[in-house]
Amino acid sequence: VQSGNDASVALAEAVGGSEAAFAALMNREAERLGMKNTHFMNSTGLPDPQHITSVRDLATLSTHLITDHPQFFHYYSQKDYTYNKITQPNRNRLLFTDPSVDGMKTGYTEAAGYCLVASAQRDLPNGKRRLLSVVMGAASREARASESQKLLNWGWQAWDAVRLFDAGQPVATAPVWKGKSAQVRL
Repeated sequence: VQSGNDASVALAEAVGGSEAAFAALMNREAERLGMKNTHFMNSTGLPDPQHITSVRDLATLSTHLITDHPQFFHYYSQKDYTYNKITQPNRNRLLFTDPSVDGMKTGYTEAAGYCLVASAQRDLPNGKRRLLSVVMGAASREARASESQKLLNWGWQAWDAVRLFDAGQPVATAPVWKGKSAQVRL
């Protein structure tokens, strides 16, 4: 709900022993996930000349967070958080304006500008469909929300999800030359 640099450093030190050691763990995980244009230098995301990522890699990370850890996804849609009688609002404005938006994360640094990874899900006639938009370098909070909403709207209007085949079901067989079997199911 709120970015907590102090909390991310405390977690990094508890898990990795130091923030630098944790960043090394983050880099190994990023490589495992296929994030080819990402290199972490710290746990906070604060600027460092060698701390980099790409729109594609943020989409890759977000997709893995959604699919690999669905039990935590509800945190990304939480509109506010109250602790010790202090309420902190979520900075993702789309959570308040678009009922299909259910997350994920805002960010801001002078170097990166205003950023937002937005997730939205709708029930459509052919099943549920989720879209992700990634906006980096926006000039303001308003611009990041507006540009994210434009991308999501374009995704809903311009693209359809089409199921070509059922998962795990063969669609054809092919002959196998000098194999254990004469054919294989594809």
